[in-house]
Amino acid sequence: FHLSYTDKERYENEERPEVQKQMLVDMAKKLPVYTRTGSGAVRFCDRCHLIKPDRCHHCSVCAMCVLKMDHHCPWVNNCIGFSNYKFFLQFLAYSVLYCLYIATTVFSYFIKYWRGELPSVRSKFHVLFLLFVACMFFVSLVILFGYHCWLVSRNKTTLEAFCTPVFTSGPEKNGFNLGFIKNIQQVFGDNKKFWLIPIGSSPGDGHSFPMRSMNESQNPLLANEEPWEDNEDDNRGK
Repeated sequence: FHLSYTDKERYENEERPEVQKQMLVDMAKKLPVYTRTGSGAVRFCDRCHLIKPDRCHHCSVCAMCVLKMDHHCPWVNNCIGFSNYKFFLQFLAYSVLYCLYIATTVFSYFIKYWRGELPSVRSKFHVLFLLFVACMFFVSLVILFGYHCWLVSRNKTTLEAFCTPVFTSGPEKNGFNLGFIKNIQQVFGDNKKFWLIPIGSSPGDGHSFPMRSMNESQNPLLANEEPWEDNEDDNRGK
C-alpha cells in the first residue's frame, strides 16, 4: 500500500488535483481497496504516503496509520484497532467483573459503617472511597462495554458508527455487516474456546475484510432480493 519512490515523486510533482486523483485510482486497481472518500476519491494518507486499506485511518496521536482503527484510547495509551480490538474488549469485560467483585465484597463493610461498627476513622474513609470508585467505574465501563458489544454485533468501528463508510457504489452503513454470528467471528475468530482467552484469534491480516455486498452477490437468493422488491413496488405503482 506504500507508494514506490517513483510513484511518490510523480504524485508530489503533479500540481493538478484531478491528475493526482487519477494516479491514485490507477495505483489502487492492483490493491484490495473498495472504500473511498466522501468525494469518491481513493483514500490516501499524505503523512504516511500510502493508499489506505479499507477501514484504516491515520492517528494524529500515534502519528501512523492504524489498521481497522476504532479510536485512540488514553487509558491504554495506544490506538485500538485490528491487532488489539479483541484484547480491548476483554480488558473492558475483566474490568467490569473486577469492579463488581470489589463493590460486592466491600459492601458488607459499608453496612457496618452505617451501623457504627467500624471504630477506625481511616477504615471508614477507605471503605467509602473504595465503594464509590468501584461503583462509578462499574457503571461507566458497563456502558462502554455495552456500546462496543453493539458495534461488534454490527461489525462496525467507532469511526464507522459516526461516519458512514463510502464504497465504490456509494455510502453504505452496513457494508461490513455479515450477520450476528459472523460479525462476532470477525473479532474473536471461529474457535469459541479462544474467545475468552487473551490470545490473538482474529481472522485476516487487517488489510482487507469480507463485505456484505460480495456475500450477497455470491448468493443468488440474496442478490435477487432487492431487485425483486423494486420490481414488486413498480408493479404496485402501475
